[in-house]
Amino acid sequence: MAKQDFYDLLGVTKGASADEIKKAYRKQAMKYHPDRNPGDDKAEHKFKELNEAFDVLKDPQKKAAYDQMGHAAFEQGGGGQSRPGGGFQGGGGFEDMFEDFFGDIFGGGGRRTSHGGATRGADLRYNLTVHLADAFKGKTVQVKIPTHESCGTCEGSGAKPGTKPVTCSTCGGAGQVRIQQGFFSMTQTCPACGGQGQMIKDPCTTCHGDGRTRTDKTISVNIPPGVDDGTRIRLSGEGEAGTHKGPNGDLYIFVQIPKHPLFKRQNAHLQLDVPINMVDAALGGSVEVPTIGGERAKVKIPEGTQSGQTFRLRGKGMPQLQGSGFGDMLVTVQVETPQKLTKRQKELLTELSDEFSAKNSPETDDFLTKIKKFWAA
Repeated sequence: MAKQDFYDLLGVTKGASADEIKKAYRKQAMKYHPDRNPGDDKAEHKFKELNEAFDVLKDPQKKAAYDQMGHAAFEQGGGGQSRPGGGFQGGGGFEDMFEDFFGDIFGGGGRRTSHGGATRGADLRYNLTVHLADAFKGKTVQVKIPTHESCGTCEGSGAKPGTKPVTCSTCGGAGQVRIQQGFFSMTQTCPACGGQGQMIKDPCTTCHGDGRTRTDKTISVNIPPGVDDGTRIRLSGEGEAGTHKGPNGDLYIFVQIPKHPLFKRQNAHLQLDVPINMVDAALGGSVEVPTIGGERAKVKIPEGTQSGQTFRLRGKGMPQLQGSGFGDMLVTVQVETPQKLTKRQKELLTELSDEFSAKNSPETDDFLTKIKKFWAA
């Protein structure tokens, strides 16, 4: 069964703001939360779908990928789950929902941490320009990414070598403290440890307790033959390092293919416009054209070819990204009218025109017949 569109699922339009998306999610999630619908499998399934949709649309990078490619952007490990590192992990109590909804009001929110203080590193996005010829052949490129890597001095712990973080005395290592706000009892991020659950009393002198250092990392990116503009490549674990030995985030490479001076791309097919003179169009001949692979190909021009007529060169297009074989190259001829004629050239054309009859220009003759009938009506 096909997945429902995430915008339709939340009941918002594609142009909805982040606040509108969040409000719509709150309303729907409260309605279908398992705690309010015990034993209702349909409600639980709906709740999971809502969480998956919100997880994508609340993230600007994931939202941009979804807007361009739909659900296909998150297939085969594309990162469309609601929690890092695996399938959907939902169905917590109402306390979890109130924390997500109202944590920012009471100073909470932010990235969730484990009781050990580790947090997953941020995902990174890199826009990579790939020219059409390279997209045809495929290539490996080196990209430099500014990122955070695990500190080599403290091995990511944030503590000075020979020492260890200690459990936060305020939250007892939970990373959260409970507060009472009128009728509701809620939780918020521990103000003492910032949700880490641990305190570093003797921080590492290299990373100053963060467990990470700023660096520029060079990564090899394999560009497969046939990539198209907007293709997303996910490199698992190549994002920012997590804090306090948390897992790395992912790196998302978004391919951008600039306009080519000759070819226009239509999925796996390539369109090439070729001008020919009126004599070749009338008498026939051939024209030599380039292919994106660097070869040369001949296109036979039949006698009486009209401007805009297209000829197909099979297998001369782009490689199929998902599948085998190649697309075609579509050569469209444009008959060029002579300009800046000499006196003698004009005389010759006039003589030639006097020799023409209706059978030489059937489309013109048919058009004139229709006009006469129109005027006579």
